[in-house]
Amino acid sequence: MIALAAIALGTLAAAAVALALRDLIHSALLLIASWVGIAAFYLWAGAEFIAFAQVLIYVGAISMVVLFAVLLTRPPTAPATPVRSGRTVPGFLAGGAVLGLLAGAVLSSPLPAGMGAAPAFGVRELGLKLLGPHAGALLATGALLTVALLGAVVLAAGRGKEDAP
Repeated sequence: MIALAAIALGTLAAAAVALALRDLIHSALLLIASWVGIAAFYLWAGAEFIAFAQVLIYVGAISMVVLFAVLLTRPPTAPATPVRSGRTVPGFLAGGAVLGLLAGAVLSSPLPAGMGAAPAFGVRELGLKLLGPHAGALLATGALLTVALLGAVVLAAGRGKEDAP
C-alpha cells in the first residue's frame, strides 16, 4: 500500500506542477513524468501489457510529438502569456462537469460477474483483440499524428526574416 501511495503522490505532484508552470517545455517534461507514474501504477496493479503500452505510446511517441511541436512552432524569445484569473472558475466548472459525466457513466455501467478473476486470455490474445477490429483506428491515429508533426514543421519553416511580425 505504501508503494501505491508513493506512485500516486509522485504522479499527482508531477501533473500539478506541470499545470502550474508557465514554461511549455518544463510542463511537457513533467507531463512525461506523470505518464511514467501512470505506467508504474499499471505495473503495480499487475497489468504489464498496459504498462508497456503506456511507456511505448505515451512516454515514447506522443511525448516526442508534443516536444517537437512546441520546439518547432514557438519562437524561443516569445514572452509567456500571463495567466488570467478570470478563467479559473469556468475551468473548474468545466472540469467538474466532465468529472460528473465520467462518474455517472462509470456508476451506471453494469459490471460483469467475477470482475476480480484473472482474464481467460493472455497478451497475444489481447493484442489480437485490440488490433483486429481496431487496426484502422490505430492507422488513422498514426497518420493524424504524422500530419500534425509535419504541419508543425511547415509552420516553423515559414518563419523567416520576411515573415517575422
